[in-house]
Amino acid sequence: MNWQLVLDSLGPIALGAITGTIPLTLASFSLGLLIAIGMALMRVSGIAWLSAVARGYISIIRGTPMLVQLFVIFYGMPQIGITLDPWPSAIIALSLNVGGYAAEIIRAAILSIPRGQWEAAAMVGMSRGQALWRIVLPQAARVSVPPLSNTFISLVKDTSLASVILVTELFRVAQRIAAPSGEFLTIYIVAAVVYWVICLVLAGGQDRLERRLDRYAV
Repeated sequence: MNWQLVLDSLGPIALGAITGTIPLTLASFSLGLLIAIGMALMRVSGIAWLSAVARGYISIIRGTPMLVQLFVIFYGMPQIGITLDPWPSAIIALSLNVGGYAAEIIRAAILSIPRGQWEAAAMVGMSRGQALWRIVLPQAARVSVPPLSNTFISLVKDTSLASVILVTELFRVAQRIAAPSGEFLTIYIVAAVVYWVICLVLAGGQDRLERRLDRYAV
């Protein structure tokens, strides 16, 4: 192990995480969560065609590799006249992927709320929409925190795939450092450790958030 190379590469790789991996994760997860909420609501809407559209979208996303989705958007879309830079392409692909997986998490959380909650809301004069936004979704949010947190942590690691479409993030920086030096093992171990530390911090935050939410569990 070349320890001097480890020290020299650690700073640039960590900077790549701060300026690339973390912003890409936050942007993609935020947009993906909005997509997921929309798809989950379509699935539980009771309207056949809306449910079918959402079911088809989720099936396509969950049934195809994320790498293929990245390539379709970055390399495929220009063939129909839509050319996107690497960063927007990565955000769109990752967001769509998160949306497909998180939609089922949110749908399951909504369905886990007892039917009596809906009935109680109707008894006090709430419409179905009001019951959903005021009663059901807040409870479903607490239920969905653990699986959504796991999805967020997985997304941190999945952003490394964006390096194949030239997005400068943690792994792309590691590749640039490793190429001229030839020290692939050392550099990639450093990159793996940085990913590991980020995920450890996020897992600790997840545990604290879950404990805090458990205080309000009925």
